[in-house]
Amino acid sequence: MNDKEMLNQLYEDMYNAMVKKDEAELLRVHDDSFVLVHMTGMQQDKTTYVRAIMDGTLNYYSAQTEELKIEVHCDTAKIVGRSKVTAAVFGGGKHTWRLQLLFNAKKYGSEWKLTRSEASTY
Repeated sequence: MNDKEMLNQLYEDMYNAMVKKDEAELLRVHDDSFVLVHMTGMQQDKTTYVRAIMDGTLNYYSAQTEELKIEVHCDTAKIVGRSKVTAAVFGGGKHTWRLQLLFNAKKYGSEWKLTRSEASTY
């Protein structure tokens, strides 16, 4: 599997773990330095983000990828993913959003990890 294929799989693995509330997988795909910047500008580190998924603060029900752009530069990459995501977050009702996530990723040996994500709509 080449780097772009690995990054595509990482993106899919991330969403699958979010929907299934798979803590081990969430910890695997996100680097320890990971930061999520929500649409509101609020930032969450890896531990806080994973805890929010596990405790139901962030509930993801499905994600359908519509577009995925990947640029690889040696051991770093940028991923722009556009997906229809059904979720209920921060006590709000269940909605479907057109969610764009701009990721930074870093390769450690033969494994890619997500290091930063900025969320917006499209």
